[in-house]
Amino acid sequence: MKVVSITPIHVTEEELKRRQARYERLAPAGITVELRNLSEQSLNALERDSDVRASDLALLADALKINLEIGEVLLPDCILDPGFRQNASGTTIGMLESVMSHLVAAGGKVGAVTRNESIGNELVRRVGEYGFASHFVDLEVLNLSFNAINDEEQWHRALKIAVDCLASKGATVVINGCSAVNVNQSQLSIPVVDPAELALKIIADQMVSKVN
Repeated sequence: MKVVSITPIHVTEEELKRRQARYERLAPAGITVELRNLSEQSLNALERDSDVRASDLALLADALKINLEIGEVLLPDCILDPGFRQNASGTTIGMLESVMSHLVAAGGKVGAVTRNESIGNELVRRVGEYGFASHFVDLEVLNLSFNAINDEEQWHRALKIAVDCLASKGATVVINGCSAVNVNQSQLSIPVVDPAELALKIIADQMVSKVN
């Protein structure tokens, strides 16, 4: 199965290649991922609420121009599900929606971390929109710059503190609120989900169930 993904911001060619390689590493057997760059070149980071709204509209516009083949799906490359509309189309999968559905079905008490407050506000809004507010423990904001996405050591220092805080509030699992960051489980007090990895696994499992 082919998964087409679109970045939530316009990234450099180097970053696009890094993210593509990450998807190739994460993709389960039978799944291929084609990552495309957001066409709106002026949108380079999600720092403000207006950036988050612009990303949603820009990715939706790009998605509407894609003609998917039978069996292909679109997975926006962002935990905020930009361009995704719940119950609108079976060919577009929301990363957050699918991951939250899976974790809640497994009985998880879910927490999340995000790089900044604007991203966090939208994640919490989406969780409520999807009907999962009662299963969501809390959000912790890491207060990191955009460059921290490529600085795993800095990200994980902040992540460890945030995860400990969420665990103390009753969370049993935490969503790492960035689809472009590798997750290192060592020294973390409770499981932390890489949303891109889990979303691809869910897609693969659904593909197998349809075949069977």
